[in-house]
Amino acid sequence: MDEGNRRGVPIDVTLGVATSVVVAVAIAMDLGGARGPDAVAYVFALCLGALMFVRRRFPVLALAATAAGLLAYYAAGYPPVGLALPVAAALYSAAEAGKLAFSAGVAAALVAISTTFRLVQGEDPGYLLGFELASTVGLMLGAIALGATVRATRLLRAEQRRTEERAVADREREAERRVGQERLRIARDLHDALGHTIAVVAVQTSVATEALDDDPAAARAALTTIRAASDEAVRELRTTLGLLTDAEGRGPAGSLRNLGALVAATADTGLRVDMRTEGEPVLLPVVVDTTAYRIVQEALTNCLRHARAQRAEVLLRYESGRLEVSVTDDGAGAASPRPGRGLAGMRERAALLGGRVEIGSRPGAGFRVSASLPVEVGR
Repeated sequence: MDEGNRRGVPIDVTLGVATSVVVAVAIAMDLGGARGPDAVAYVFALCLGALMFVRRRFPVLALAATAAGLLAYYAAGYPPVGLALPVAAALYSAAEAGKLAFSAGVAAALVAISTTFRLVQGEDPGYLLGFELASTVGLMLGAIALGATVRATRLLRAEQRRTEERAVADREREAERRVGQERLRIARDLHDALGHTIAVVAVQTSVATEALDDDPAAARAALTTIRAASDEAVRELRTTLGLLTDAEGRGPAGSLRNLGALVAATADTGLRVDMRTEGEPVLLPVVVDTTAYRIVQEALTNCLRHARAQRAEVLLRYESGRLEVSVTDDGAGAASPRPGRGLAGMRERAALLGGRVEIGSRPGAGFRVSASLPVEVGR
């Protein structure tokens, strides 16, 4: 027996006992009929109650047997026990099981047969049709309505549970999606950081190689810069691992607070970098702060790799509701700039924040990377 059926046993026992007691009391009152109460009549009362124990598995059978037994009881001439009370529990059970039409049909048939038979037997039509019929029909309809209400309530609760389960599943999928996005963000941050570091190392390696014999001091300075850039790369890796493993979370290494160190490291390669800030700086959301830093980092990396520039300028301008970022250089430029994956990734990240990144080039006049980011990110 499953859990639902075990919980329903007390209800079945209550309905069965109540049905048998009501019918037995009516039989004992002996209010008429061609035959007086006997053992068969009381067995009939017990059988009506016993049908409540099969009402869940066989609701139609329980109602049909109750109706047939009641008609047979009256046909045998036993004392009247009413019509609605003996059959009310069976009507309720059938309606609760979803057999609403069958319940209504059996009730209507019982009323029609009983009323016709009693009128033929000569009972007072005024009392029969004016009072008893209304009370009988009302009680039957009440039993059917109660069963239908219980079923509707059960179905509503089941639908609510399904809705809650779907909501939980949706939240889990959303959490998985966010985890995937965060992993992609961390991968892009790592790409940007290491890309810049490798560009610095490559430039300084070339300087050290050329100056090794003729200018040992310059070679040593280049090697020092390589060491500093390598240490920075190690710190980036450690921070990334920390973001993946630290349950309490850490602030991002890629932040505008660290922009001075980035500019200094870039300047050590021989590229002069000027940095200016306009407007009143405001506290930025972490994702905006990190994105702005990575845009500057990737733009300076492109200057080192491709632009053949001598000078670059970084401008941060805080406006009402937005942060404008601009990185320009005096390199060769190109007729059709072809930025790498880093800046393309920055475009995607800026777009997700509701911002934009534009890349422009004037042949012979250098590259320009400009970005516009919101200082508040909608939730």
